Amino acid sequence: MQVPMQSMADLSAVTAPSERVVRLREQVLKAVQVPIIDFFADERERELLIARSWLQSSAEASHIVRRGMLAGDILRGMTPVIDEDELLVGKFAYRPLTEAEEQELADWERIGIPAMSKPRGITAHMAIDYERVLRLGVAGVRTLIANYRAPLDLARAEDHAKDDFYRACLEALDGMVALSQRYAGHAEALAATALPERAAELREIARICRKVPEYPAETFAEAMQAVHFVTFCQNAGNRMLLFQFGRPDRYLLPYYRRDIAAGQLTPVAAQELIDCAGILLNAYIPRGLAAGYMVGGRDASGLDVTNDLSYLFVQAVGHVRMALPSVGICWTPDTSDALMALASRLLARGYSHPALFNDEVITNGLLRLGLSHRDACEYVHSTCVEITPVGISNVYVASPYYNLMQALHDVLGIPPLGEAAGEMPDICDVDDLWARFKARMRELIRGGVHEVQQQMASRAQVGGFPLLSCFVNDCLAQGRDIDQGGARVNWQECSFVGLANLIDAMAAIRQVVGCEQFVTLAELRAALLANFDGAEELQARLAQVPKYGNDDDRVDSLAQEITTFLQEECARYRTYWGDAVVPGFFCWIMHEQLGAGTCASADGRPAGFPFADGSGPAQGRERQGPTAAIRSVTKWDHSPMIGGIAVNLRFHPADNPDTFATALQPVLQTFLTLGGFEVQVNVVDSATLREAQSHPENYLDLVVRVAGYSDYFVHLPPQMQAEVLKRAELQL
Repeated sequence: MQVPMQSMADLSAVTAPSERVVRLREQVLKAVQVPIIDFFADERERELLIARSWLQSSAEASHIVRRGMLAGDILRGMTPVIDEDELLVGKFAYRPLTEAEEQELADWERIGIPAMSKPRGITAHMAIDYERVLRLGVAGVRTLIANYRAPLDLARAEDHAKDDFYRACLEALDGMVALSQRYAGHAEALAATALPERAAELREIARICRKVPEYPAETFAEAMQAVHFVTFCQNAGNRMLLFQFGRPDRYLLPYYRRDIAAGQLTPVAAQELIDCAGILLNAYIPRGLAAGYMVGGRDASGLDVTNDLSYLFVQAVGHVRMALPSVGICWTPDTSDALMALASRLLARGYSHPALFNDEVITNGLLRLGLSHRDACEYVHSTCVEITPVGISNVYVASPYYNLMQALHDVLGIPPLGEAAGEMPDICDVDDLWARFKARMRELIRGGVHEVQQQMASRAQVGGFPLLSCFVNDCLAQGRDIDQGGARVNWQECSFVGLANLIDAMAAIRQVVGCEQFVTLAELRAALLANFDGAEELQARLAQVPKYGNDDDRVDSLAQEITTFLQEECARYRTYWGDAVVPGFFCWIMHEQLGAGTCASADGRPAGFPFADGSGPAQGRERQGPTAAIRSVTKWDHSPMIGGIAVNLRFHPADNPDTFATALQPVLQTFLTLGGFEVQVNVVDSATLREAQSHPENYLDLVVRVAGYSDYFVHLPPQMQAEVLKRAELQL
């Protein structure tokens, strides 16, 4: 797949966003300042369409067919909306309902919703098979389905179930095409009254919507619209969020190359379409979530695939300058210096994207889980840093989150914050404490696996996503919905929160209780329950113990022991569909939420304060600079942790961003060369963050990395803002 790139001079004209992109960005940025949209409550039209469909399909005997009809009816009934300047279309209307519609929906919410079965568990967090979308279109998928249905014998129960599934798929696909046609009609109606230049754009939008996604795409513009529209329809029709665009620099490259060669497209025009897609994600993905894409990496033949589109999709970060898209670069030793330099320049200017992912580490981890080399080379960060193979996944990510510190507290008899404590357990010594912690984690992991098995079982009975299943292999080939085990991969990815806090706590206990006998375990427990009130000297002593993140083997060896133990414990189990249970160490927002409910801990953390923000050191504890922190974090094996690893580095900005970028690039590459899974960067000083707290109206677009995803600093909860501020402000 190696393709010669254009010279960077050919791409130099796309370093600045177009005036259209600037206007669209300003429009959407205003919208995201309102409180986070409760998607399932505020998108009232869609909820009304769900009510009507479920009532109207009551005569259909097949549950899975009703689910297909539901997706089709939602899409068929949605109001198309096209705002000024938009070149790509497909988003929620958020229209107010009429009084009669509100009453109709209220009746449904009172009677219908309580009576419906409620399938549980994670949805979306994946990328579909976009090559199928572009190469076959819906018409080609219908043909596939017809070929699979033709040999079925409906007198056989197994074939009858398959036929129901295929009928459900056709119902859903018809709804998606119907919505695209409605968008075409709406664009034509708008064109009739628009100014000439905009009218021409609207007529082109109408032409493209009449063609894709029903038929295969032939141009870059058609391909971009098809990719965005099918993704939006997955969100809308499946009552899901958080679908990723996968690897667009791979599947869109033939269209880009062909149009460039024919003189029908310029890099500037391609960049504008890419930017528009990024802005649209911000328009309908609620704040606090993540959606985006990855670029680069190696293909199955071992060649690095970086190409012109890789640069354009990364450059979109500097044009959109919002929380989305969430962009990841899949780094290999062959990744071009030019792409890494572009990434470093963007980060040096304070943008929170791109993140850097280690392609070799992740690919090796996927191969260990049994994927073919081809599948292992096609993965995506499913939202934050969880890894899911493209086009073949029914992976339950972050399922569940485990509070490592509370597990240790359980052994010590320390309840969650606000609950009454019982008697001190009879613990012999520190080694006994550690053994009991491992036993407690075994118990919790077993319970978490059972919980997710129940979720998968419930979805097999009362779930079903036929529209999604059309674009996830091998659902059509097997005649089974994604919720019925039709996907090639059905992993459970759990996430362990508070890794650094646990490491530091155990290091402190071994030193202060075991070696120094400064206090007993009972005295330590009492201090933690009291949030160190009256035990300030102990808290100060705990803070002096060596901490994870400073290249100290006495502490870092604990990280190796803990991560190996948790990985081996997860490997003992299989999911409901017989696939792997996979560990990860990222947090999303759970380090704040779980920390808020946890008493003070032996690492010196006060009660209620957020845990460490991922797999790196706890806030402010990397005292020996970025190189020491990187060495600590990479002493344990990251490759099994396909559930995701997030390492945050915060740097003080320099007067000259380009000089800073030159210094930053080797730091990032050192982390990756040492075997780091993923690294993400904030370049923002504490003074700016404090000013944003005082005058949020002046910093509405200040985006920071939280724990795997990016968010607007001024909209973070106070405790999360405090957590970001407490992170070490490293110097280069």
